[in-house]
Amino acid sequence: MPRIQLTSVHVDDQEKALRFYTDALGFVVKNDIPVGAARWLTVVSAEEPDGPELVLEPAAHPAVGPYMQALHADRIPVTSFAVDDVAAEHERLTALGVEFAQEPLSMGPVTTAVLDDTCGNLIQIVSAAT
Repeated sequence: MPRIQLTSVHVDDQEKALRFYTDALGFVVKNDIPVGAARWLTVVSAEEPDGPELVLEPAAHPAVGPYMQALHADRIPVTSFAVDDVAAEHERLTALGVEFAQEPLSMGPVTTAVLDDTCGNLIQIVSAAT
C-alpha cells in the first residue's frame, strides 16, 4: 500500500518559508541541501521526525506562479495540516502575528481555519470537533 513520504508546497522565498514553517508552525528541518541556486529543503512534524516530509519547493517553474495566484485569489488552501485544537492553534498563531484568511469554523465533525503562510499559500488547519 502506498504511503506519503514527501509532499510539496511551492514557496516564493525558501528562507522566508523556512522561518515561517519552523518558527511559527513548529516544524523542524529534516533536509537543507544546496542544489544550485535553490535548496532541497524539507521539514517534518516535531512529533513525527521520521514521518512524511514537506518540501518547501521553489516556485521557479513558469506554471507555478499562476497556479499559486489563482488558488490564493479564490481562497483555496494548497494543503491541510492536522492540529489537536484549531481554536488553540489559531490563538497561538495569531499571537505570533500570523494572518488568517478564515477564522476557526465548525464544519460538523471538524473545525477548520485557513492561514496565510507569507510565501504565497493559504494553509488549512483542521481538528476533530470538540
